[in-house]
Amino acid sequence: MRRLLWVFMIIVLAPQCYGDQAADKITKLPGQPDVSFDQYAGYVTVSQKDGRALFYWLTEASAESSSNLPLVLWLNGGPGCSSVAYGASEEIGPFRIKKDSSGLYLNEFSWNSVANLLFLESPAGVGFSYTNTTSNLYNTGDKSTAQDAFTFLVHWFDRFPQYKHREFYICGESYAGHYVPQLAKKIYEFNRKLKSSPFINLKGFMVGNAVIDDHYDGVGTTRYWWNSALISDSTYYSIMKTCNFSSHNYSLACNVLLDDVVNQEMGNIDQYSIYTPVCTEAEGNKTKQFQRFRKSLLRRKAGYDPCTENYAQIYYNRRDVQKALHANTTGMPYSWTDCSNVLFENWVDSDFSIRPIYKELIKGGLRIWVFSGDTDAVVPVTATRLSLAHLHLKVKTPWYPWYTNNQTVGGRSEVYEGLTFATVRGAGHEVPLHQPRRALILFKSFLKGHSLPSSRLPRN
Repeated sequence: MRRLLWVFMIIVLAPQCYGDQAADKITKLPGQPDVSFDQYAGYVTVSQKDGRALFYWLTEASAESSSNLPLVLWLNGGPGCSSVAYGASEEIGPFRIKKDSSGLYLNEFSWNSVANLLFLESPAGVGFSYTNTTSNLYNTGDKSTAQDAFTFLVHWFDRFPQYKHREFYICGESYAGHYVPQLAKKIYEFNRKLKSSPFINLKGFMVGNAVIDDHYDGVGTTRYWWNSALISDSTYYSIMKTCNFSSHNYSLACNVLLDDVVNQEMGNIDQYSIYTPVCTEAEGNKTKQFQRFRKSLLRRKAGYDPCTENYAQIYYNRRDVQKALHANTTGMPYSWTDCSNVLFENWVDSDFSIRPIYKELIKGGLRIWVFSGDTDAVVPVTATRLSLAHLHLKVKTPWYPWYTNNQTVGGRSEVYEGLTFATVRGAGHEVPLHQPRRALILFKSFLKGHSLPSSRLPRN
């Protein structure tokens, strides 16, 4: 009875107090080029009691048929990192920030060419999302993050009813390897309780370089370091002998190996993209090395421009930008940052393995894709392959190279019963940053539910 009452209150009563989409419409961002699509941004309250609200940014599809295209929620990981800083501003969003932070320019390979993109800064304490109850920042974890994201969606769909029955997908990367399946499970379970059509029309999810299983991630990551000649033979064997990857708590000896010896042997490289330059513009923005790589903080960069997150730091702290985005309306007593150290260092719960959720949602018939940039040394392709191998799925289409439209190998793929896995050649941790064309091909194939192109296309 209590459960039914809660469902009624969320679905029926929520629209009375959660805002108007017209008030969230963005006229134009400072330094923004002219575009043909609409944008919205603002806050959705997820806890009135605690004064907790999450910030979103919607960039609608640029295609003329945008009203028929799906809605895609994008989440970055960390935990504690901003989807505005990463997903929207340097990966899949329609804009890139200029080097002098004076304005924006268009991203040729934006995913809003084929879908409506909803970026969410989650949980509260990330980016512009906030809480008026300080203790929330020290008691956040997987469970509360999933619940708040679900509550956000329920209220957001009430604010944007035109999207209520649209095909809906969730995408993300890194520690969003937890966020995305956990949120998908909440939606899936909620929909099953309804006798009518699904309240949220979730069709599937896709995650890249995703944290999946602590044990297999640990073993697979160590193997990648060794196979990529990043660490010595002796260090590899010492890690495999000393570190118990089946435990949440590593020994002192293991932490010394991971924190000190590994970093020393790797040298000054970007571990999230091992073949691209590091940013040397500012000491404070150098790559933050990890203490436990299975929860590495997403503070780094390489690719087109290894310093791009520095530009975001300046741009999103501009008052005119915040005003245009309807952000920081409460006057937060701190600057906007790409990642929150407070949340990262005080994360209270983390599922050891997400594989049980995969098994449940595969049985539920959701479309599930997992992809890996093959030059990421933090959540590498070997870790993902080990985790997926232990799902023991039947192979439908064996390992094959897939191609881009210029006849170049874009990566490799294997299709299982209920799940598709793909690598993206030459991409680091942020696949759409390092290989935007290949990432867009991947995304289009995912939305269509088609296998990646397995043969070279004819020459023009």
